[in-house]
Amino acid sequence: MISFITNPIVISVILLCTLCLCRVNVLLALIISSVVGGLLGHLELNRVMDIFIHGMGANSETALSYILLGAFAASMTHTGLAPLLSLKIAKVIKSKKYMLIFILTGIAILSQNLIPVHIAFIPILIPPLLVIMNELKIDRRAVACGLAFGLKAPYIVIPAGFGLIFQGLIAENMMQNGIDVIKSDIWKYNSILGFGMFVGFLIAIFISYRKPRQYENLEISQTKEIENLHLNKSHYITLLAAILTLAVQLWTNSLPLGALVGLAVIFGFKAIDHDKMDKLINEGVGLMGYVAFVMLVAAGFAAVMKATGGIETMVNIITPYMMSSKIVAAILMLIVGLFITMGIGTSFGTIPILAVLYIPICLKLGFSIPSTIIIIAAAAALGDAGSPASDTTLGPTAGLNADGQHNHIWDTCVPTFLHYNIPLIITAIISVWIFK
Repeated sequence: MISFITNPIVISVILLCTLCLCRVNVLLALIISSVVGGLLGHLELNRVMDIFIHGMGANSETALSYILLGAFAASMTHTGLAPLLSLKIAKVIKSKKYMLIFILTGIAILSQNLIPVHIAFIPILIPPLLVIMNELKIDRRAVACGLAFGLKAPYIVIPAGFGLIFQGLIAENMMQNGIDVIKSDIWKYNSILGFGMFVGFLIAIFISYRKPRQYENLEISQTKEIENLHLNKSHYITLLAAILTLAVQLWTNSLPLGALVGLAVIFGFKAIDHDKMDKLINEGVGLMGYVAFVMLVAAGFAAVMKATGGIETMVNIITPYMMSSKIVAAILMLIVGLFITMGIGTSFGTIPILAVLYIPICLKLGFSIPSTIIIIAAAAALGDAGSPASDTTLGPTAGLNADGQHNHIWDTCVPTFLHYNIPLIITAIISVWIFK
């Protein structure tokens, strides 16, 4: 197993996590880990940087989406619509902190399936609610776990929106590698994984982070005027812009184009004066620019990891140990999936890699089709919640850290890693035993 420990991907991911836990900036940690992994993979330094820079383009559309959506979020704050929505939520929940967590979790679920805008709602809705969370003394780690659950569990279980894409990728890649599977059956088998994550979610909010936590009440945007806000012309224009943003995104399958249309409506109908355009774009960059750039750098990191050939080497190293039993094989495949996804930061991009490597092993060991589906889904999803470079963690931090009191690693990544990856591993192993 020494060759496994010295694998460039294993070392890179461990180094990435260690640097992040030591509060080294995620961007720097990703770049350093990429260089170290590339050199250990016998690539020349110039070659590593070339692969890294060219690889960043893989997430360029995502990065542009986040910048434009950040500007859209800033415009909703300036028109007063975001604080108004927060006021409505506040009146509903009153002093019921768990209701607030469940409402935000429900909105996160809708953002994946019914209204697939992903993390775009977080910088719009969460910052104005921070004052209310402070009054209720809600531990923001519980909210981070709730948002992460809503962003992650639905695409594993619900066959709609991003879930349809995720499950479609599993079906497509399984068929390409010799296993016939019906796409509509995948959610049924994955439901056990969703159940495990739901248990982790309940543990997080009712046990781990149930105790009150004190935060300072710092002024955020226009939240101090929240009580005086009423629906006006600017609000209706902004709502129209939001609807058109969603419609264009669904019609063209382009989130950047949708956000651009939304901004055009806001400025075209003068919900916000044109002279504030530069200020809003700057605020958008400040709000989501960091998340966007981390996604770019994460794509570069993933490109370097693939170029080292370490993924195939990892699987070849552990394959002899899998032959003893299906349970051992499942555990080892899940561990490899965890390392891959922690580094790459996306479940969707991990599926094609894992399918090519894992399906021959599953066929050789006689895994049932349900077991194979669950292993691939769990191995791909592992690490997405908890990865410093995943939008599942970057999104919640972008909203909860609007006042600078929520640490990305210790308050988002570590809690979500513990409460979701452990249940995923346990339920995946149980499923292998059930679906023999």
